[in-house]
Amino acid sequence: MYRASVLFVCVHNSARSQMAEAYMNHLGEEKFRAESAGLEPGILNPLVVEVMREDGIDISRNTPKSVTRFQRGGRQFTYVITVCDEAAAEKCPIFPGKGDRLHWEFPDPSAFTGTREERLTRTREVRDLIRATVTRFIATTVVETE
Repeated sequence: MYRASVLFVCVHNSARSQMAEAYMNHLGEEKFRAESAGLEPGILNPLVVEVMREDGIDISRNTPKSVTRFQRGGRQFTYVITVCDEAAAEKCPIFPGKGDRLHWEFPDPSAFTGTREERLTRTREVRDLIRATVTRFIATTVVETE
């Protein structure tokens, strides 16, 4: 069966895009194959690793990747989905092929302030929003077979 390819893009590939990739691969494994990348790859956010582990998904070995790696390689995706703010999403490069470009805006966990527990709580909220959005997308997207 054909699986649609998805690339999730955000600024640093350290939080939102990593969570979206993990959920798409975990929940949509029959229909989708996801990867993620950043405009300026950073360091994997340890709070994101922690909240994903709470939900039974281990992303601790993931490495942030550059979106240009995929673009220069001529990779084609069925969907390129930006998960950062609108201004950053506009900087996302154009990919070859007929793929759809979507934008799902989520708050950036790296920008959260407060105590560790307050940042964890807000990161969990973002995680839950991403999981719900990915779940809806999987349920409502028809993947054509080749």
